[in-house]
Amino acid sequence: MKKLYVPSLSKEQKAELEELYRKTVLPRVRTRAQMVLLSAEKRLNSEEIAEVVRESSVTILRWLHRYVAEGIQGLLDAPRSGRGSVVTDEFRKRLLEVVRRRPRSLNLEYSMWTLQRLADFMAEEVGIRVSTETIRRALAKEDIVFSRPQHTISSPDPEYQVKKRRLKKLETN
Repeated sequence: MKKLYVPSLSKEQKAELEELYRKTVLPRVRTRAQMVLLSAEKRLNSEEIAEVVRESSVTILRWLHRYVAEGIQGLLDAPRSGRGSVVTDEFRKRLLEVVRRRPRSLNLEYSMWTLQRLADFMAEEVGIRVSTETIRRALAKEDIVFSRPQHTISSPDPEYQVKKRRLKKLETN
């Protein structure tokens, strides 16, 4: 396996890498910055770095080559094809506010949320129409899971339970 070491880093390059390592929210990018720092500062080869970061030595070499060729920008993810998400942070925030309230408190005629009702309400309020699956995934990220509603019949009558038991006895006889 070919050995590649990143050349000694200038103070600016080292500061850039350390800032990227500490401040990025993407674990992949943090690992890539760590690979470069291990190669440049500790003079570790790709096999040794692979043991530390639990990646293959081929992957280590690829990212070291990209850093040498492109600098710190080479460690970032390249733009991907496909449509971007239509769910904005504002949409997600409003969705969480809405789902935590009862529909009747928003002057709606039903008392339970369904994914379809949420999608319809959000389309009217925010102006972004998304599928029920998109709503479900956005809520799942916040540990909110919808299940089939359990309908129960009740009555304001204080003797409702007594009458209900009496009726059940008559049905079973």
